[in-house]
Amino acid sequence: MKNWWKILGVLLVLYSIIGGFLIPVPAVNRVSESIRNLYFHVPMWFAMIVLATISVIYSVIALSKSSEDADIKSSQSASAAIPFALIGLITGSIWAKFTWGNFWTNDPKLNGVAASLLIYLAYFVLRSSIADEQKKARISSIYNIFAYVMMIVFILIIPRFVDSLHPGNGGNMAFGKYDLDNNMRTVFYPACIGWILMGVWFTEIRVRTEKLKRKYLYGND
Repeated sequence: MKNWWKILGVLLVLYSIIGGFLIPVPAVNRVSESIRNLYFHVPMWFAMIVLATISVIYSVIALSKSSEDADIKSSQSASAAIPFALIGLITGSIWAKFTWGNFWTNDPKLNGVAASLLIYLAYFVLRSSIADEQKKARISSIYNIFAYVMMIVFILIIPRFVDSLHPGNGGNMAFGKYDLDNNMRTVFYPACIGWILMGVWFTEIRVRTEKLKRKYLYGND
């Protein structure tokens, strides 16, 4: 069964959704029951980062080997990462409203996520503006490497060194250090793995679709 990982991804996501609403969570001041959003918010960022990492790896391959296949996998991985980033942003804003009082605060991680998303959206604008496929692959691969580095700086590095409301950043303790109990771990970790697998599956579908498009519309083999 070569597609076992797809079945596993679906099962883990279904389990995390059901368990996310039903399994008891610890009583935490201010956060309260909204801590359940951890199952739906954080896994989106894990999936997004994994897909962005896959994308930048294929960008390096596309540059070094002038590989059209690597360029397709790079661009479609980046494209698949965007929905996860948007869902992560939306669920984060909803969570912020319940815990911090506003949908958007002047938090370095929130601002970094928004900036990273704009940088990646510019990547797709860049690709769509170049007609020549080889030139498009080369220039967009270089830009994709830049976008990935900036994303890591904006969402993983800067928030750790400045004041931030996010757990695990700006001197704040991470969830696991004070309220992520064993019940939550039985849902949180499967949710992360499940959504990452779904993201890889989503990317695989996009890659196949793009290859078929190029083959039948543009005559590429």
